[in-house]
Amino acid sequence: MDQGIYVGIDIGSLSSEAVLLGDEGVLAYSITNTGANPRRAADRCLEDALAKVGLDEGAISQIVATGYGRIRVPFASRQMTEITCHARGAHFLFPRTRTVIDIGGQDSKVITLNAHGAVTDFVMNDKCAAGTGRFLEVMADALETELVDMGRKSLQAKRGVPISSMCTVFAESEVISLIAEGYKEEEIIRGLHEAISKRIFRMAKRLRVQEEIALSGGVAKNQGIAEALKALFRKRINIPPEPQIVGALGAALYARDMALGKG
Repeated sequence: MDQGIYVGIDIGSLSSEAVLLGDEGVLAYSITNTGANPRRAADRCLEDALAKVGLDEGAISQIVATGYGRIRVPFASRQMTEITCHARGAHFLFPRTRTVIDIGGQDSKVITLNAHGAVTDFVMNDKCAAGTGRFLEVMADALETELVDMGRKSLQAKRGVPISSMCTVFAESEVISLIAEGYKEEEIIRGLHEAISKRIFRMAKRLRVQEEIALSGGVAKNQGIAEALKALFRKRINIPPEPQIVGALGAALYARDMALGKG
């Protein structure tokens, strides 16, 4: 294969992703659990992505790492913030993107961009797990339901049960109380999704949100969250086919820039 291979690796708190980018677009990607060793997760997801296209590390031109664990990827040529990389990845997928909502495992961000995809401003919640993937995992355990089923179940409810607390510990106790009071599971789940979406919406109001909006991060796979956000923002919201790799894609795009002498 004669084309250059550019790699983006995103080491998140819960999951890690690698994207292989060629001159014509994405060649392969891999998603794995980060676990307790970010370096091992980086090795694993890179090896898996390369195996999918029958390549080895010798074919790689440049590697850029992003995410909270980016400094644990010593073989990367450069480390870049996830905010910059999510913006670049979302703008590549949806060129009219002016706002990115990234809901990850343990933080959430709202990022605004200009017409060229450069970050103009952002707000971030990284002080607690409220409104993140970890929050939903805890609620799924409390409800004894599968995390992947929550989006579908919430769409079955005609209304959501109001959730008064977004603190993970208090919300878990509240959910257990609602179950005991006889509320339907799907109504509780919808209430949780609405509460998370309202939190994101309040964060976004601190910025000048413009269309189009793109969702990134694993929580974007949740249909219930997506529909709740659409109802609040009343703007076009785009969801990539695989929203979990947006940050790694952005990193791979910067790796390509480096290889071509553009960055």
